[in-house]
Amino acid sequence: MKPYDLAAEFISELGSLPDMSTVPMRRLRRRYSKRLNAQDASYVMEVVLSILNSGRHRWIAYELIRDHPDAFHSLNRKTLETLGRGMNNWSSVDCFARTLSGPAWLEGLIVGDTIRDWAQSDDRWWRRAALVSTVALNVRTHGGMGDAANTLAVCGMLINDHEDTIVKALSWALRELVVHNPEEVKEFIHTHDSVLAARIKREVRNKLETGLKNP
Repeated sequence: MKPYDLAAEFISELGSLPDMSTVPMRRLRRRYSKRLNAQDASYVMEVVLSILNSGRHRWIAYELIRDHPDAFHSLNRKTLETLGRGMNNWSSVDCFARTLSGPAWLEGLIVGDTIRDWAQSDDRWWRRAALVSTVALNVRTHGGMGDAANTLAVCGMLINDHEDTIVKALSWALRELVVHNPEEVKEFIHTHDSVLAARIKREVRNKLETGLKNP
């Protein structure tokens, strides 16, 4: 079956689900992931791009790549920027960064310069993607061991950006690092106290003192 046809079949089945919540959608995605196991990375990428071109189901399309080792390990800056094209809300950005770009960075498929370039983008969604990509470096349950240098470098680039979606992502990035490097996060907050948004300082200090964002 041609990639486009498989993508169309997948989209059709998704559309016919009586319940469009995460659990049944992911159950269907797993079935298609099994069908894709024997296919090479380029085939999977064509399927995913066809799904993305439909303008729907972005998060589940990204999961098809994440669940196919060869497709995931074929990721590089060019393919990621192609896959991220059209991101225009927090949900699309976060599934991209948490499912693909962050894990790709963690595994050395892209370098920090790529993330730092995104942090300087005119597009706020790519700036958010840069921050959310750091989360993978620090979440233990997904293999993150703590990377203060890279996380704080990206955070430092966006301390003056008070766009709401960036403020929330910067708080998230710092809170994930607290688990590994609380003293470095505390110093970062102290150093940049005069420019950081009040929300960031409140949530990160709560995390440092209580272990919770909002105790």
